[in-house]
Amino acid sequence: MNLATKLLALAAAATLSAGAAFAQDPTFFRIGTGSAGGTYFPIGGTIANGISAPPGARPCDQGGQCGVPGLIAIAQSTTASVFNNTAVQNGELEAGMAAADVTRSMFLGEGKFDGKPHEKLRIVANLYPEDLHLVLPKGQSVSSLSDLAEKRVGIAQAGSGTQVAVEMMLAEWGVTRDNMDEAELNNSQSAERLADGQLDAYFYAAGWPVSAMVQLATTKGMELHSFTDEDLAKINELIPAYIPSKIPAGVYDGISYDVKTPAVSALLVVSSDLSDELVYGITSALWNDNTRRLLDSGHAKGKQITAETALNGISALGVPLHPGAQKFYQEAGLLE
Repeated sequence: MNLATKLLALAAAATLSAGAAFAQDPTFFRIGTGSAGGTYFPIGGTIANGISAPPGARPCDQGGQCGVPGLIAIAQSTTASVFNNTAVQNGELEAGMAAADVTRSMFLGEGKFDGKPHEKLRIVANLYPEDLHLVLPKGQSVSSLSDLAEKRVGIAQAGSGTQVAVEMMLAEWGVTRDNMDEAELNNSQSAERLADGQLDAYFYAAGWPVSAMVQLATTKGMELHSFTDEDLAKINELIPAYIPSKIPAGVYDGISYDVKTPAVSALLVVSSDLSDELVYGITSALWNDNTRRLLDSGHAKGKQITAETALNGISALGVPLHPGAQKFYQEAGLLE
């Protein structure tokens, strides 16, 4: 039995078993995402759609929704990784999308989160790579991050994984809040400020193409900083979860060159408080044929979200899989 057939059979079985437990009453499932101008929000919305099957909905085999029977999943716009993981830890969200580096630091209580372990965080899946975009006005460039000293720089919003990583990177090149004019803004706000001449540069880690940058590129125009191989190696040593990546030429209007940049994995994270049965059903629904069609027809990054890559890098991260997700992957032959 090949993987696709095995996933289909598992999804059908999981739907039946989950249905017995959850179909009687609606179960609300909140997924924290990010700002509307980024990638978490549209991807989170697609996942919410895929795993939902509200009470009274038509059955999957009759053209209805193919998620967990009785489950109503809702994608909520938030300030992203740090907020989402904190809310999952505190029981204010059932799930969240979050960057791998931030999730590791928060789970272990390391770095910025020293002494504050978020021990309830559990992983459902590795989703896709988030490429760091360092956006500059059209015709502008920097030779390295040190050139951003004394500049007006968007460092992403407070509560985002981007901001945590960017501050670490900038400090390595001698740039801190003491010698730059930082702006804590979401992606859409940063793009607007850059277009209006109120920012000299801004950072955002997201799966390309990012809608706010698509609009910026087609209106005012923009440049993207391409890091040197040496700088990428330095960043990887500083933050191991950020690995060398590439934004291909042509993704954005006017960017006719490949952009070398660091990238970090986006994860789907849940609380250890959720039942194994529920998370097993959600994992099964995430990888069924219906959700596959939704992912393939939505945001461009959806095509990179696959069961075959769902466990990439997880074992080295130090954050456990949720037992319900682990059971699914074992039955699918993806995990021993």
